[in-house]
Amino acid sequence: MDTQAIKHAIQHSGRYNRKGFESPTQRAKALGESYQSDLIATIRENDFSFEEGRLKIKLAKSFGFCWGVERAVAMAYETRRHYPNEVIWMTNEIIHNPSVNNHLSRMNVKIISAKNGIKDFSSVCSGDVVILPAFGATVQEMQLLHEKKCQIIDTTCPWVSKVWHTVEKHKKTHFYFYYSW
Repeated sequence: MDTQAIKHAIQHSGRYNRKGFESPTQRAKALGESYQSDLIATIRENDFSFEEGRLKIKLAKSFGFCWGVERAVAMAYETRRHYPNEVIWMTNEIIHNPSVNNHLSRMNVKIISAKNGIKDFSSVCSGDVVILPAFGATVQEMQLLHEKKCQIIDTTCPWVSKVWHTVEKHKKTHFYFYYSW
């Protein structure tokens, strides 16, 4: 199976979006409204620490989501705003964060069910919108969604995509890595 050719066909089908719908500024503002707080802002302004009585909080300077996760979450929220009336699915949790996934659930974004590790795509219909999570989806899943004529919103982190692309490239050249101790 030539996964690159399959992905290329899907990406150029007119039913695939990897860029989102809003500008980076709008995206950052919307995400900030959902996941920023006055307390965190105060702690950051106070050299990443906070003391109140016996309570002492030290906040990591890199506190928050990495840029790939921020992008994925923001794109998922944008997708609901862009498709306010459509059925929206995710092939898996958008990221491994219950708060974010619960927020999307309250926005009526559904996760495709799985039993014994096998996803059940039978509820997904033609014209539905399907979000691929930050850590990606298999080519087989993408192909199935494409055949069902779904709108595919790919939030896969570009760094994750780069790893998947490298693995595919090495598979074609029969590159194998062996560990020896």
